[in-house]
Amino acid sequence: MAPRHVEITETDEAGNTIATYLSSGTSSENVCRIDVIHPTTQRPWQKLLNIFLPAGYPHSVTDDYLEYQIYDSLQAFASSIAGLLSSRAVLSSVGVGDSTSSPTAALLLSIVQDSVGRLATIAFADRYGTALEPECKMYRLLADVLNDIAFILDCMSPIFPKAVRVVILSFSSVLRALCGVAAGSAKASLSAHFARWGNLGELNAKDSSQETVISLLGSLAGSVVVYYVTSPFATWTTLILLLAIHLETNRRAVRAVSMRTLNRQRATLVYHHLKRGRVPNPREVSEQELIFERDGVLRSVVGAIVGWCKIGSQLEIPLRRMAFKRGVTRSLLMKDSWFEQTMLLLGNRRYVLILEEGSALPHVYIVLEKQATTADILAGWWQALAFAEAHASGSRGSKELSYVQDDEIFSRLAATAHSTSDMMEQYRTRLVEAGWDLDTNALETRSAARITVGTK
Repeated sequence: MAPRHVEITETDEAGNTIATYLSSGTSSENVCRIDVIHPTTQRPWQKLLNIFLPAGYPHSVTDDYLEYQIYDSLQAFASSIAGLLSSRAVLSSVGVGDSTSSPTAALLLSIVQDSVGRLATIAFADRYGTALEPECKMYRLLADVLNDIAFILDCMSPIFPKAVRVVILSFSSVLRALCGVAAGSAKASLSAHFARWGNLGELNAKDSSQETVISLLGSLAGSVVVYYVTSPFATWTTLILLLAIHLETNRRAVRAVSMRTLNRQRATLVYHHLKRGRVPNPREVSEQELIFERDGVLRSVVGAIVGWCKIGSQLEIPLRRMAFKRGVTRSLLMKDSWFEQTMLLLGNRRYVLILEEGSALPHVYIVLEKQATTADILAGWWQALAFAEAHASGSRGSKELSYVQDDEIFSRLAATAHSTSDMMEQYRTRLVEAGWDLDTNALETRSAARITVGTK
């Protein structure tokens, strides 16, 4: 029987060829020869990069991963050097080289810094914890702004009296603690965005490897800087230059990310694109969005503020603002017709818009039912935008809202509810095809309440 010639190709997760196995016959009977051929196209530096890149790169991560990591590494390098200058100033503040200072005083200062930092961490997480994931790009950059301010305070501390240094260094510790919470949470959200194959753990491990190397290189370069840069003028010049590089590379890193979830700002930008009949992809929207945006602002297509909106509001808050009289207890008095019309607006939807009376710009509260989905919340936000734009074009900003007496408001709310519902039904599939994640709720930035409607 003639020997069979078989070729077996072995590839990695990304589809790159690892080895090729060729079988052939030999002059000896019942003996098969197998040749193992390894590709020679991969350079040594490519093998070195594979140590720090996720397995299956570039297919295992999103397209914006590499650009973000390049800028992130540059900012970490600059931050490491600036951190050494800051640490030198702190050591001088706590009395290194001063015969009048005691180790006990330095220890007590360290305890104070650590204590206020931990308290600040708890308070910040309680107040802004829900917003960290939806607004991860903003908080990622904000974290480094806070960290750079802490560097500046540390370097300023030696010029103040010892009593003032305690306050300055404690505040610096607070800022650094806030940076840790914001940066850690934002980094987790960004890593989840980059991981395409469910490889979040491995991606974080490789990111830690990258940070280790960058920190090491930054420490080596920083040791040279702190040795030669000793005068106050040179120190501040170097520090400002490093912080400028740090913030700019951070800004570029954040701008490089194209998030697929719809937070409030991205939902607004997508809405205006859909109004023009086109479906944008995440990259197009990321080029338009601001890194820092006001919470709950409603903007027109040209960026003008046309109103404000709060999602997941407790029903009591807008009701108390609308009531014309409050009882001795927690009871509220308002027109029965207004309350009935408001409940009718709920209809078959899982949310209702309630508007605050007496302001030129609409202040909208979106009250959510218990079964509300991400699509319902998105439709509610789009309806708030539609209503605010309609009011701006109709009143030209000169007419204050009077929802209790003006039936036109209710008809406008009903009309915008139908239009946004039709928009969601028309474009939902196309938005998913364009790369948007409509299942993850990134619209709520506070712990939200839900209602269940029943009759007695």
